[in-house]
Amino acid sequence: MIFKIQAGKEVLYKYKLRLKMLQAIRLLRSYLVTKSDGIQKPLSLPSLINTLHPMSKRSFKISVSPEIGKVSAELVAPDKPICIMTFAHGAGAGMDHSFMVDMANTLAESGVATLRFNFPFKENKKGRPDSPAVAQKTIDAAVEKALELFPNLPLFVSGKSFGGRMSSQYLSTHPLREIKGIIFFGFPLHASGKPSIDRAEHLKQVKVPMLFLQGTRDELASFDLIKQVCSSLKLATLVEIPAANHAFKAGKLDTISLLVNSSKSWIEKIVENVKQVHN
Repeated sequence: MIFKIQAGKEVLYKYKLRLKMLQAIRLLRSYLVTKSDGIQKPLSLPSLINTLHPMSKRSFKISVSPEIGKVSAELVAPDKPICIMTFAHGAGAGMDHSFMVDMANTLAESGVATLRFNFPFKENKKGRPDSPAVAQKTIDAAVEKALELFPNLPLFVSGKSFGGRMSSQYLSTHPLREIKGIIFFGFPLHASGKPSIDRAEHLKQVKVPMLFLQGTRDELASFDLIKQVCSSLKLATLVEIPAANHAFKAGKLDTISLLVNSSKSWIEKIVENVKQVHN
């Protein structure tokens, strides 16, 4: 069954509510203080948010292979995560890009733990993206690390653009039972100005639920074509992010909140379905 979800009034209401909450937090900052060496000073906004949404961050290296070497990674996890999700970056920026960091932090606030990691080309400061074989080997190493860290949590994979496409190519040839689904934060269906669906061919071999979060102005995925692709995939869910481009820029719209809310809602449904199957 195919579900098509649009970011409508309900999501926009949540966005406005979140905005009001953040405004209230900023107001409270001036009244909440912490003592250091006997001196009172206002709490920083990150410290206050972490007080309201406790989370832990841990940086480390992941060994990909003797030939490829190690890559940097960061785990961002809430106190009681509902799942663990690998989160692969795109071709233009590494794991520490503001979009990747903001998404990881906001996902943690909603209960989703993420494991971000660099592909070798970014780790070694090279401009050209890795070959699919190297990228998929890196994703495999990240998946194994996530399973090691959280063996009892549902596991999802995800990625921004190139990272999402490499993750789905990996899944098309590695149908791991532990992986419950994949999220695409902007699937790069074609090169800019060259509409095509050839890059979607391998998705027919992916055997887990797929969530496509796509901007209606995405330069690398004509929305009519991505709808066509998702309509042909029984396990696909398409979420429309109004007016957003490939970088999820859409004027003043808080696209991070839209992406996180849609991701969490979809993940919760998948996790609930898995529980029902096992009961």
